Amino acid sequence: MGWKCLIKSTSYLGWKVCIVSDEISKLPPNVQERLLRLQQLQQTLQSILAQKQQVEMEKTEVDQTISELAKTQDDVVVYKAIGSLLVKGEKAKINEELAERKSLLETRSTVMARQEERIRSQVKEAQTKLQEDLSPVSGQPLS
Repeated sequence: MGWKCLIKSTSYLGWKVCIVSDEISKLPPNVQERLLRLQQLQQTLQSILAQKQQVEMEKTEVDQTISELAKTQDDVVVYKAIGSLLVKGEKAKINEELAERKSLLETRSTVMARQEERIRSQVKEAQTKLQEDLSPVSGQPLS
């Protein structure tokens, strides 16, 4: 019979919970709930990390755009993309919009970093509690 893991933590946490799936139903309900909660927290963390990466990429793009715009003369014709259209705009106005966007992205990045920190803490706590719950079941601590 092959082994199936209920959940596997991601490599950045360096911790795995692996239980034979047939044995899951034999675990106490509170342990089953902790396993589910840990899995949910890990999924939330992965989602936050993906969103954070998207924000960082957009922030880099905005920074590069601001930098390139600064190299141009004030009277240059500038277009901005709105959906699939390119619309003519004033350099100063577009520069202002980019600065506002950059500020918003920096704020979002800060908020996401706090969320990430909070969820990582919750994951660590859930892992510790789960390890305590599972140690008596397996007869040995998980490593």
